[in-house]
Amino acid sequence: RLAPMRLYTLSKRHFVLVFVVFFVCFGLTVFIGIAGPNVIETSVARTDLNNSLKLKPFNLSSPPLSTYNQQLWLTCVVELDQHDVSLKKNVTMRVRVHGVVKDASTRYVNNQVHNRTRLLSCAQKCSEIIVAHLGYLNYTQYNVFVSFENLNKLTYTIQNITFTWKTYNPAFSQVEIWFRFVFVVLTFMVTVRFFVSVFLEYIMDQALKRSFFILLRMNKILNVVHSFTTLLFSQQGERKCLTFYLPKFFIVGLLWLASVTLGIWQT
Repeated sequence: RLAPMRLYTLSKRHFVLVFVVFFVCFGLTVFIGIAGPNVIETSVARTDLNNSLKLKPFNLSSPPLSTYNQQLWLTCVVELDQHDVSLKKNVTMRVRVHGVVKDASTRYVNNQVHNRTRLLSCAQKCSEIIVAHLGYLNYTQYNVFVSFENLNKLTYTIQNITFTWKTYNPAFSQVEIWFRFVFVVLTFMVTVRFFVSVFLEYIMDQALKRSFFILLRMNKILNVVHSFTTLLFSQQGERKCLTFYLPKFFIVGLLWLASVTLGIWQT
């Protein structure tokens, strides 16, 4: 038979204690996620349209940023004068990004114009369109120039375009950093304890080997024969699906479900 796992050699008290600690830690992370700060912080820059502004680019300034904001998104929502309209149309945008430092001087000027094509989908209300996304922030503020190429060719009148800045909440970033720090410290402590126990066991084993070195060398051939016969005639242990695999699928499934939910939520 196979060597029993440590989980099956635990007493009932230790077995219950392991699962209680696991579910307490899992519930604590869920509670922090629910009761903690919001992940995304938004700020709206509402732009009123008239006939003279339709063909001109929009100059949008982001709110003050820091390293804790991590990333920056700029989205827009087109509002039509008729709310019962259903349409789908590809919209071409021209986007330029300028970086601004703390003293309000423009240090980063990217004259490259990015052409982006987005699908404008409206069904009683138009869907949100991603205008720009910055994966990392090198400046405390950004100026984004946005112009629409064929938006004025719609058969319906555009009442307004609402631009929205989205970033990670600095409070959430700080909670995330502290959570990772505590996790790293606990992992380091467990790793050190494991290596210390292994090292002490190795020292004791080496002391015994030095004491009986001659006998161990004489018994080496017998050990090889014993290991060979044990592996040759050993039988496969019984691992039933209900008692062996189902608890593992349950524990791993909870972690997988939490990671997938977090990934979909961030997307």
